[in-house]
Parts: sequence; structure tokens; C-alpha cells
Amino acid sequence: MSTSAPINRRLTKKIYVGDVAIGGDAPISVQSMTNTDTCDVAATVAQIERCVEAGADLMRVSTPTMDTVKAFGEIRKLVSVPLIADVHFDHKIALAVAEAGADCLRINPGNIGSDAKVREVVACAKHYNIPIRIGVNAGSLEKDIQRKYTEPTGEAMLESAMRHIDILERLNFDQYKVSVKASNVFLTLDAYRLISAQIDNPLHLGVTEAGVYRTGAVKSAIALGGLLLDGIGDTIRISLAAEPEEEIKIGFDILKSLNIRSNGVNFIACPSCSRQEFDVIRVMTALESRLEDIREPMNLSVIGCKVNGPGEAKEADIGIVGAAPRSLVYRMGEKSHLIDTDNLVDEIEAWYAHMPKIWLKNARMRLSA
Repeated sequence: MSTSAPINRRLTKKIYVGDVAIGGDAPISVQSMTNTDTCDVAATVAQIERCVEAGADLMRVSTPTMDTVKAFGEIRKLVSVPLIADVHFDHKIALAVAEAGADCLRINPGNIGSDAKVREVVACAKHYNIPIRIGVNAGSLEKDIQRKYTEPTGEAMLESAMRHIDILERLNFDQYKVSVKASNVFLTLDAYRLISAQIDNPLHLGVTEAGVYRTGAVKSAIALGGLLLDGIGDTIRISLAAEPEEEIKIGFDILKSLNIRSNGVNFIACPSCSRQEFDVIRVMTALESRLEDIREPMNLSVIGCKVNGPGEAKEADIGIVGAAPRSLVYRMGEKSHLIDTDNLVDEIEAWYAHMPKIWLKNARMRLSA
């Protein structure tokens, strides 16, 4: 059950990356980027498939050379998820990867050379009906902008982004999305808030080079959470020094926490204390691992004692009130039955495996209420 005020999402222009809508009233999409050698087709496909299993809507693949473009074409044939080609500086690679089947080009038009080269890339994007993602990073601003502002600022990032946007607009190309990423939370917030007031094209959110898994997840949650609460953002990537499927999971966790989008089980668990009547941490670690492949939205509450257990259980689709040797189970807010506490994990996993579709439908209705 939702108890939060609705987020008034900023209405943006809707574009398409493959068959995935970005912006407008489309769900906020979650994406990641492969970190395998693109020329290793098997490894790259396997990594993409792991991300798709985690819920990825889009995937980005780096194509720095013509050899990687050839591999990209093979990868494109082997996966179903839309692929964004990551291109820097070389307009010939942009042309080739568009022909190889890219669903989007991540390329900054101001960094690929002469006006003739830019026109060629834009004409190619129009021909293949694919959008462009302009990506501004605080650490790689143009030299004249660096001199002007002396340090990265939100205004500097806005100026850089508008420079690239103006190039596309002059060429009558409006199928683009924009990112203005920084590794600093406050700079990220500032830059996105500034550009959201200037353009109505979709925004790709992210904290670039956020760091290792734990600290990067925290920084991303603070920055992206603040922007999403403002109604800003149409697609997100969590940039972690971790496997890309972990980025997808964190991305959905952020969206779930704001009641924006559901993807799998929403775990509600006590932090555990001396009142607990079973090992809550061990049980939750096991449940998170065993239920991570479930995509149906569901609230699961596991509380280790009777103090807060009944209240949380009544609000969850499945709620466990811990006791020894038997714990009380709630289903859809009502007391159901007792369960052997030692078998908690096995029995909950079995319930999810055999849960009837009508029950899942009712659970979804509760989540959206």
C-alpha cells in the first residue's frame, strides 16, 4: 500500500530506443553498460543476458574501433534488448555502428569534427530512425568552458550540453536525450535541475564514476532520489565499480523505494536486535538470494519479534511475525497460519514458486492502491 504523496513527473518529449519508450508517460527505464571486451561476443552477450534477467530495459556497449563495430553487429542479432552504441570522436564509427543495428548513438556532436561530419552522422541517425544521447561529464568539459568557469559547475555543464543541443537543433534533429553527470552529488543535482528548466527532451540520470558498490549505491540513491522526487528523469543508470547486473538491481531498488516502478520483491525487514526470535539477517540474506529472479511486484515483511511484526505484516502481501519455535504468517493483511521458524526460507520460496496468478494480481492492486 502506498502512503506517499504522488510525484509530479516533468512531462518530456517521448522518443524511442528500439521498442522502449523514453520520456513522456513511459515508465522510467533502467539501463547499464557492458564491461567485457566487445570483441568477445560470447562474453558480452552473456553479460547482457544477466542484466536482462535482472530487469534491464536497455544496454550500452562500447564501440571504440571498427573491429568492435563488427562484433556489435553480431551481438545485436543475439540479444533482444535495445542496444546503445557508445561512440567517441570518430564519426565513421558512428555511421558504421548505426548500419550494424544500433538502437541509439551515445555521441556528442560537438566532439566529432567538422560540420560536414556532424551533418553526416545526423543524416544517418535520421535514416535509421535512431536517437542520439548527448552525454556531458563534469570531468571532460570543453577547454574553453573550463577556462571560463575555472572549475566544473552546474552552469558550465549546462553550457556544454546546450552547445551540443544547438548543433542538433540547427540540423532539425529532435530525437535526442541528454545527461549531465558528475561524480559529486551536489553538482549532479545542480546540473540536472538547470537543464530540466531549459529543455523538454528526455533526461538520462546518473552519478558518473560513483565508486565501489556500497558508496556508489548510496551516492546514486541520494542524487537520483532527489531528482526523481522533483519529477526529473526518464531513464537511469547507476555507475558502479561492480558487475553491471548489480547496477540494474540498485536502479530498481531506488525506483521501488519511491513507489515509481516495481520489479520483484520489496523486502521489509527489521534490523534485528536482542528481541529477535530467529536469525533475521541470515534469513533475509537467503531470501534475497533465492527470490532475486522473481519479477512480479510483491511486498514481503519479515520481522523478528512481536513488537512491530503484526503492524508491518498487515500492510504486506506476505508478512512473518517471528517467534520460536513457530512464526505467524499473514497473507494480504490477514492472519493465515503458523510456520516452523527453522523452515522459514524454504517455505517462503515454495510459496512464491507456486503462487496463483489471481493472488499476484491482487498483490499488484495492493501495491498501487
